[in-house]
Amino acid sequence: MLKKALLALAAFVMIFALGLLVGMVGRRLWPLGGAANSATLLIQVQNLNHLVTVKYVLEKVVIYDDAKWYGDNRVLFVAHGVVKAGIDLSMLQAGDIEVTGKKIRVGLPPPRITDVYLDDRRSEVVERSTGLLRTFDKDLEQNARMQAVEYLREAASKNGILNDATERAKVELTGLLQQLGFTEVEFRGKGV
Repeated sequence: MLKKALLALAAFVMIFALGLLVGMVGRRLWPLGGAANSATLLIQVQNLNHLVTVKYVLEKVVIYDDAKWYGDNRVLFVAHGVVKAGIDLSMLQAGDIEVTGKKIRVGLPPPRITDVYLDDRRSEVVERSTGLLRTFDKDLEQNARMQAVEYLREAASKNGILNDATERAKVELTGLLQQLGFTEVEFRGKGV
């Protein structure tokens, strides 16, 4: 009787140990579980809708002044930033693509600026001054940063980033479509 109980206990311990081993190996192979992997995949597919074709690296000196009758708060900020532009492929509709034999016509959506941000490693406050009757304004630098981002967006637009994005998108898409077997690729629409 004792022998049967010991065998049953040994079998239980081995099954338990096997379950632990399978659980540990499973965690290493699938660390996030099925539901989390699905959500991550969906985010990755959504991000592929944007064909970012151009990146401008810009520098701008921003003087942000908060002048009051009783004194000025001022910050001199050197902003190094990046502006990216491209086209949003999710805006393509069924009627935007026409195929005739080995010829394809694509109606490109209009280009747009997809991202503007500061390079924090290279951006810096060069000078800060607080008026005699003023208190230190902790938001002054943040306001200068926000203003710098808008200046960078505007400067990139004036320097033709949207035209560059369209031209680069046409080159990239032409190469892709030719690899798919099309011999003639034509673009039309607002983005052209």
